[in-house]
Amino acid sequence: MSTRKAALLRAIRGPIMLLTLGSLFAWDHSGGLAFTQSFPLLLIVYGVLKLLERTAVSAADPGGTE
Repeated sequence: MSTRKAALLRAIRGPIMLLTLGSLFAWDHSGGLAFTQSFPLLLIVYGVLKLLERTAVSAADPGGTE
């Protein structure tokens, strides 16, 4: 991955988090799992996005200097 891909991941992080949040609220409203039980999914999605971003940055800069 390149820094361009890292920038793309950084740019789509917000919209993906909003879509995840909206999906969790819709799931709660439809009678599925309560939001109080499903909110950790937000932390998981955020963590995965950060890991992908870090992987993209390290692949673009193998020397380790950002």
